[in-house]
Amino acid sequence: MIRVLGAGLGFLGLFVALGIAVARHPLAVDLAVTGAFQGWWRGPVGTATSVVSNLVGLVLPAAVMLGVLVGVVLAWYRGLRAEAWVAARVLVVFGVARLTSWVGKPIFLRERPRQYAEFSYPSGHVVAIASAGFAVVLLCRWLAPALTRLALVVSAVATVLVALTRLVLGVHWLSDTVGAVLGVLGIGLLVAAVLRLLPGPVSASAPAA
Repeated sequence: MIRVLGAGLGFLGLFVALGIAVARHPLAVDLAVTGAFQGWWRGPVGTATSVVSNLVGLVLPAAVMLGVLVGVVLAWYRGLRAEAWVAARVLVVFGVARLTSWVGKPIFLRERPRQYAEFSYPSGHVVAIASAGFAVVLLCRWLAPALTRLALVVSAVATVLVALTRLVLGVHWLSDTVGAVLGVLGIGLLVAAVLRLLPGPVSASAPAA
């Protein structure tokens, strides 16, 4: 528990420190990456990238969490109270982690690489998919331990994919996407520890989903 809380505070501290560092001026790596993708958002490439970005970065996380909510209701109805309680707490972790972008943007007030709605730090799309991935990994850790590693890999790939789409579209700096992951890890670890979802099941034989 102490290690989890310490890691959560560490990631959250890095998130805040990075936000302060980039709030007024982009880093050299930000400028280099943005320059490499300059103008890619125009035309068919931009259109296709936007579709992928919204599907994986917004629709998929919402669908996954809706599925977990339905699972909570069904599990409770079938008398699987322990499993329903685990899934309900996972939903809380997702919800609080998802607030990272909604709270962070008006605090850091970072401008976008190009004219676009809202502020830039952290990336809301990356926060959404990272939050969903974190929640799914937690869920697997408790209810389907054999799938935990697969869930971790898929979540990481999906998060990187969404981050890449935001860079290609020119609506975020690289540090916006990195900050999103740091923020989700920090808040996710802290909330999961408080809700006793981490470090994980006490018994090695967690219930099967």
